[in-house]
Amino acid sequence: MDHTMRHLLSKIGGMDYLVSEFVRVTQYPIPTSSFKRLIPENANNSQTFFHHPVHTQLLGSHAELMAESALNAVNAGASHIDVNFGCPAKRVNGHGGGSVLLQDPSMLYDIMNAIRLALPEQTPLSAKIRLGFNDEALLFDNVAAIEAAGVGTLTIHGRTKKDGYKPPARWEKIGKIQDKTNMIVVANGDIIDTESLLRCQSITGCHHFMIGRGALNNPFTFQIIRDQINGKTPQTNLSSLSTIFHDYAKALQQHYDNVATLGRLKQWCGHLRFGFTDIRDNLQPLRRCQTIDELIQTFNSIAQEKASPLA
Repeated sequence: MDHTMRHLLSKIGGMDYLVSEFVRVTQYPIPTSSFKRLIPENANNSQTFFHHPVHTQLLGSHAELMAESALNAVNAGASHIDVNFGCPAKRVNGHGGGSVLLQDPSMLYDIMNAIRLALPEQTPLSAKIRLGFNDEALLFDNVAAIEAAGVGTLTIHGRTKKDGYKPPARWEKIGKIQDKTNMIVVANGDIIDTESLLRCQSITGCHHFMIGRGALNNPFTFQIIRDQINGKTPQTNLSSLSTIFHDYAKALQQHYDNVATLGRLKQWCGHLRFGFTDIRDNLQPLRRCQTIDELIQTFNSIAQEKASPLA
């Protein structure tokens, strides 16, 4: 998610930190100026306006270029570097990035070791992986290689690249890694609410969790989980989402043209249908809107008419 969505989620709150969209490192190191532009929170002590830390995420396969890029990111203000070895996209994998690297533990080590050596000692370094590429045969080798490179935190998505996003995430595999590493393990995959988080915790033994798509499906997810774990009753419905949607539209218009803004808003509606029944039931009218104002008005009318609880 870009900085506009990070700002929105941070305003609602409930999370400990956010991670930037990955910055691809291909044929040359990413300059400091690019990190300042792509991750504007770096100019604010690598925090959102509401003081949630933002970790700068890199993706690439060339160890030296990744290391130089990571140092440039720190010079741009980044306080934490995260490396993505989990992206399953064909285009990314085809260029040697993301989960395709899970086929070669030595490359994982080389990349993470080069970055660790390039960064100031006090800069935290983390990575994200899947269970494997086509299968899980190299899972423990991959984890060992990343740990040997000096990585402190590892986020694990409980699927292989071949799985894509087909359910279910295999949390039990994450639990086996938790027992074999000294790294902090962050469980990821199919965590969308309090119930799923607690089930994941019981299966994995993890104390740290990442929510990705679930945060786009319901931007109140983090706060709802906090409230429910603390015995509070969350007070969120489609009506409160309407205000958030309008604020997000205004934020997008400050950074993107009308076409891009309308496209991003419709894309978000596609995610919101998984968290709100009334968005799901009215998705086609929302997608048919031709202007930003029309989309906001349609969204508001749905909220005022229904204002139903979460799905």
